[in-house]
Amino acid sequence: MTGEQWKRLISVINGELIEPLPMGFIIDSPWLPGWVGISVMDYFSSEQLWLEANLKAIRRFPDVMFLPGFWSEFGMCTEPSAFGSKCIWPENDLPYAEKIITDIRQVHSLLKPNPAKDGLGPFVLKRLKHCQTQIEDAGHAIKFAVSRGPLNIAAFLMGTTEFLMAIRTDPDESDKLLKIVTDFIIDWLELQAEIFDSIDGILILDDIVGFCGDSDFRKTAMGCLERIFQSLDVSVKFFHNDAEGLVCAPYLPQMGVNLFNFSFLHSLAEMKDRTGNTVTLLGNIPPRDVLAAGTSEEIHISVKTALETVTDKSRIIVSCGGGMPPEVSTENIEAFVSAIKTR
Repeated sequence: MTGEQWKRLISVINGELIEPLPMGFIIDSPWLPGWVGISVMDYFSSEQLWLEANLKAIRRFPDVMFLPGFWSEFGMCTEPSAFGSKCIWPENDLPYAEKIITDIRQVHSLLKPNPAKDGLGPFVLKRLKHCQTQIEDAGHAIKFAVSRGPLNIAAFLMGTTEFLMAIRTDPDESDKLLKIVTDFIIDWLELQAEIFDSIDGILILDDIVGFCGDSDFRKTAMGCLERIFQSLDVSVKFFHNDAEGLVCAPYLPQMGVNLFNFSFLHSLAEMKDRTGNTVTLLGNIPPRDVLAAGTSEEIHISVKTALETVTDKSRIIVSCGGGMPPEVSTENIEAFVSAIKTR
């Protein structure tokens, strides 16, 4: 992000009303490779192609905040790989990590990885370090330490269904697994902040939170997330959950979250109410059916409809309800920008 974008982001989080309303998208491997016309595997394996793709996006849409900005990642494989997950790499599809736990009792022999040496984390850091000068020459800075969340990683290590069942059937072992994963995430975030002193934000992504009921969320996830968001003294504490978001919304302020990206199924008004209007909301038009597949007119209507649900337009960054999906065209992003500027 540029210095000016960062100031604008902090202003919005502090409750200042900015006109035109700020715009932002989470962008990463599901969208960028296809948009620039390269394979997913080329995007992951070439630092130069990764850098060029991100530079093209920021230069093509200078009025849009791309979050977290120059996201160095390997899809969902980054964190599970540190625990020993086998990573599968299709040429032109997202990679995935195979589970390593077939019996919940195996958590008693599970060791916390070292993010500086284990799995793909070191490659994430080296990519950023090798490209840091070019990123800064483009007027941007590395502002976020990023990780998948504790339930998300645990679900990859065990399997989603198996992990969610274990929360109820084997709570002690589930808690142990989440403690190991949470400790690892904190180490991982702290390592990123140690290497890049420009970091002033945390981004945690965890959709599995949305599969929990209120009681399970408070017992299993809330304490882990609170520890994670309190691990670094930073200005922006950003949480992404574009599954069911109502369960976590009332607890976001207590967890320390001040920026939330959530499902398009929940209106901005509903989320303002659930969060007590204390959390900045990133959303909220449908990502696939409107931003990717819709016409220019449909995008304008969707933006207008989303914003009409709220009279207080402070603490809003207009976006889609989730990360930027595949196949969003330049023309549709331009229509989105136009809808904000001319509303």
